[in-house]
Amino acid sequence: MLENWVVVPTCLPLVLRRCHVCSSETFRTSGKFRVNANHKLIDVWLLALCTACGETTKLTVLERTRVRSVRPDLLDRLHDNDPGLAAEVLQDPVVRRRNRIALDWDDAWRLDTGGMDYRDREVIDVSVRFAARIPVRPVRLIAEGCGLSRAEVERLIVAGKVVSAVRLSGKLSGDFTFTLKR
Repeated sequence: MLENWVVVPTCLPLVLRRCHVCSSETFRTSGKFRVNANHKLIDVWLLALCTACGETTKLTVLERTRVRSVRPDLLDRLHDNDPGLAAEVLQDPVVRRRNRIALDWDDAWRLDTGGMDYRDREVIDVSVRFAARIPVRPVRLIAEGCGLSRAEVERLIVAGKVVSAVRLSGKLSGDFTFTLKR
């Protein structure tokens, strides 16, 4: 029987960027946007606060864009400070590259395994789905979901008892399946 696990974000990730006031490396976003219109052009920023000193920084989302080219539903979401839109913006590689930021997903996600206990089962077939593009080590997910240590999972991979079509070393942010044989 195929078990379904889901990696779910619990909050917005920290933004890794140097603060120009206190030299801290992390900012926290609350999901608030600043929208500024100048005649027919619009600028949009996602606001983030330094975790050390509270200084505000603006992450550029739209810059000098014609108002008519912005979808009305997107404009409504920007004005409503939609937290779901903030998560989408932070996941956008173009926005991350433009603002020279990275994301820190530590403590911003959880693994839903459906509440099953997998310690007594000999063979487990698992499909892992990501609700958002969260880079996580598959070894960590398998260890957390099955109640094993990461070192034990590494030994099982080397012994060929954990099998997957994807490489289990490194980080993944896309769906994958694996089979665990004890």
